Amino acid sequence: MNNKIDVFLPNFNQEIFDKTINSIQKSGLANSINVFVNSKEKQNNNFNNIEITSLFSSSTIKSIAKNSTTNYILLITKDTFVDFGSYSIERMLNVAKNTGAGIVYSDFYEVKEKELLKHPVIDYQLGSLRDDFEFGPVLLIDRGALDAAVNNSVTDYSAAGLYNLRLSISQNYSLIRIPEYLYTAIEDDTRKSGEKLFDYVDPKNRQIQIEMEQAVTEHLNKINAFLNPDYKEINIDEQNFECEASVIIPVKNRVKTIGDAIESVLKQKPNFKFNLIVVDNYSNDGTTEVIKSFADKDDRVIHLIPERKDLQIGGCWNEGVMNKNCGRFAIQLDSDDIYFDETT
Repeated sequence: MNNKIDVFLPNFNQEIFDKTINSIQKSGLANSINVFVNSKEKQNNNFNNIEITSLFSSSTIKSIAKNSTTNYILLITKDTFVDFGSYSIERMLNVAKNTGAGIVYSDFYEVKEKELLKHPVIDYQLGSLRDDFEFGPVLLIDRGALDAAVNNSVTDYSAAGLYNLRLSISQNYSLIRIPEYLYTAIEDDTRKSGEKLFDYVDPKNRQIQIEMEQAVTEHLNKINAFLNPDYKEINIDEQNFECEASVIIPVKNRVKTIGDAIESVLKQKPNFKFNLIVVDNYSNDGTTEVIKSFADKDDRVIHLIPERKDLQIGGCWNEGVMNKNCGRFAIQLDSDDIYFDETT
């Protein structure tokens, strides 16, 4: 039994499910296969069916603990085809045993638009708190760590159950990344990364984010890392500023876009005085000349070239903020962006 694992995975798409099951069974390590379904029509008589409403709820996590009999659990967190490489599950199992990790995960390959790509992930650290931290769709979980986390959980979540689980496990166990490409997954979310980044501001995800915040707050309190929101009130009138606001554009070699960015700032029509500080990080493609042409005819444009030549975008931003001409409020604009209209 020590070399066997209990497998848990969703079945919301029969074709994907069948392919993944076939790949898992080839390893010969599956003690049991437990299937999450969202309707009786999806149930399969060959496996243990667990009807759920959410793959990421606390009740789903509890059902994993209830239906596990082996020391390790293989959890697939996405309804996506996962094709395990030769001895990849054995590799994860050996790492878990040798390290005592609570969770083991790995780099993987992904098929995106019919192209096979490497998908490396990053090491988990104490400060890895993002609810969308990228583990990949496969987790190997120590059952003892799972049971302890479930028993110590004080809140039932509809959407933050899995998030709460890994935070709880991280309090007493390490989460180990194997820097090897152990399986292949089919990418099922083909949106650009920038579109995914702002999922949290989608109104329909508001309740989910409230749960995530509650879970991480509980976690921070348990590890004595929570900072109470006690803030000193800032007196914004303490100093005098010539301008109420400054737009700061850090830039290097954006000759095709910097002119439009500057024009969009100068078209603004606020009811207060403002200026534009362009921090030119030693451009050599004509960007410097474009900035100078605006500064020569509009005294609101301040063309700033730093003394240091080793600055990145953050250093350039600091140069602008600390400049004597910076206003009471500072607003960053990327050198390849423009404001929507004159009222922005």
